[in-house]
Amino acid sequence: MTDREEPQVLANRGAEISDPSRGGRGISRDLCSCLDRSRPHPRARVGFHAERQDPTAPGWRHLLELVEEAAADGREEFKPLIELSPAERRQVVTLPPTIAKLTAVKHLVLYGSNLVRLPPEIGAMTSLEEFTPYTSYRLHWFPYEITRCRRLTRSTVSTRALFGNFKLRPPFPKLTSSPDSLTGLEPERLDAGRWGFTALKGCSVCDDPIAHGGLQQVWISLRVATDVLPLLVNACSAECVASLPGGADNYIPTAHKGGPVDQPASSWD
Repeated sequence: MTDREEPQVLANRGAEISDPSRGGRGISRDLCSCLDRSRPHPRARVGFHAERQDPTAPGWRHLLELVEEAAADGREEFKPLIELSPAERRQVVTLPPTIAKLTAVKHLVLYGSNLVRLPPEIGAMTSLEEFTPYTSYRLHWFPYEITRCRRLTRSTVSTRALFGNFKLRPPFPKLTSSPDSLTGLEPERLDAGRWGFTALKGCSVCDDPIAHGGLQQVWISLRVATDVLPLLVNACSAECVASLPGGADNYIPTAHKGGPVDQPASSWD
């Protein structure tokens, strides 16, 4: 799915997800202009989506219930968005940490979502074999913890919406060049526009706590299942950063800080 032409509207896959562009039951997602998928802009300025999840939104509360139901019945396929109304789907910009309970799920379907980030707890979905966030055009990166899903072998991602993708080579958001001080910050209420995430978890690499002043963020592009994904690493030390694998072939070969970093030529050059 990496290099072929992608539709600009949601396809009607058995009417599982309403297509707002076809006059469906309502608008189910917001527009995103972070990346121009029609031509490369290697020098453009990009950043993280700053939206926070509203915990009082009906769509979020409904999603929490669906996660609990899926965890209780041990289902192997989880397609939560088809259970939400278009308005509810639009209210969901991430998944809850409780997805860590979904250890039996083999296929996670997030087709046409309004997501802007995924929580690191996706790494606890150890049975995951297939991941389908296709046409989730606001999802530009993934947490490094997804690499813990060792059985994940199939994915369907709209790669031209990703930072550093092969087709366009858009830039990555710039991360600070030195370890970030977290002194004085609320670990559960971080600025997503700066950090990419809203709550501080353990180290992406070793799971140890991240001490104040010790957060080291880097990007790395790795093949995860079918696709090469830009992964955000929240490391607790320089040693954990040094232990990261090399980047995927024809991508930036090492972990990096984003911003004005050299990338291989795009496929459109």
